[in-house]
Amino acid sequence: MSIKINDFKVTPGEKFILRDCPTQTDPLYQSKKHYKRMLKKQVTKLSKQQQLLYGSNKYSLLLIFQAMDTAGKDGVIRHVMSGINPQGCQVTSFKHPSANELEHDFLWRTNQALPERGRIGVFNRSYYEEVLIVRVHPKILEAQKIPEEHFAKGDLWQDRFRSINNVEKHLHNGGTHIIKIFLHLSQEEQRLRFIDRIDDPDKNWKFTDADIKEREFWPQYQEAYQACLQETSTSDNPWYAVPADDKKNARLIVAKIMHKTLKALNMSYPISDEQRKLELQLLKQKLLK
Repeated sequence: MSIKINDFKVTPGEKFILRDCPTQTDPLYQSKKHYKRMLKKQVTKLSKQQQLLYGSNKYSLLLIFQAMDTAGKDGVIRHVMSGINPQGCQVTSFKHPSANELEHDFLWRTNQALPERGRIGVFNRSYYEEVLIVRVHPKILEAQKIPEEHFAKGDLWQDRFRSINNVEKHLHNGGTHIIKIFLHLSQEEQRLRFIDRIDDPDKNWKFTDADIKEREFWPQYQEAYQACLQETSTSDNPWYAVPADDKKNARLIVAKIMHKTLKALNMSYPISDEQRKLELQLLKQKLLK
């Protein structure tokens, strides 16, 4: 079964209804063995594109993952990025902001981790937390020390959406292509994965009481994600709502999205001019002596 990435793209400018997006799709693989072959093939293609990205030193790629707990962000990153040269890739996980980070604007800490030209950057959560968890739990804003007069000017969330869109447009114009992945998990599948973490001693460390507490806010999170994807999916930096109830399917889809995005870039290895070619031949002659 072929993967059509546009099936998962959040179309810019159109009304977006999250509940209309599937959390599960027909299996893209016939068996576990077939899945491994498919993933290996995609990862091999990605590796070649990553080498070209590094060699051309013209663009960078930023991959952003957002999702509800247990959706499989870590697994996707681990499996899809497994064949990429570590020297050309950097993964950053964003937890609760530090005291120093809270003394800056909400985009500051992620700016420090942006990939340089020729590299792939992966954000496990990102500045989008500021319009997701912060929107669900607005009390978090108290620690951000936002001036009171700012609130009086209008809608804070729309203001942040505009800031994010402007920053991402700026990055895109500078050569950083952004892929934004929302791993779309059903509430029932999350429940089953939480139970699995409780039943499996090796996974107990992944589960906390707070996980159950956050489940109570499921409707609010869905509303926040819907608004976020609606307002920040653009033609240059689109969101993809990837069905995540099947982890293997999700990994294959993300790998395909990455490969298609990189392949569309105008990249080539540097070509030596005539002077350099002559120099290389002279060096070769020395090596042959």
